[in-house]
Amino acid sequence: MTKLGLLFAKKSISKSEVAKKTGLNKSRISDLTLKSSAHLRGDELYLIALAIDMNPHDLLDYLYSDLKLKAE
Repeated sequence: MTKLGLLFAKKSISKSEVAKKTGLNKSRISDLTLKSSAHLRGDELYLIALAIDMNPHDLLDYLYSDLKLKAE
């Protein structure tokens, strides 16, 4: 399960409801919540954040806060 999937589970968010609100198909939402190989696009992140009543910046930070720049 991905960090997005864990967030959905923690907040009891329905994948079907997110699919309806965003216009993304259910299989794409399922891939984004279950497969680490599924890469979340910026437009998808924005729509999902709006659908789950979350600030897009906060969702971005939650999902990718572990990324760091390489030291020179």
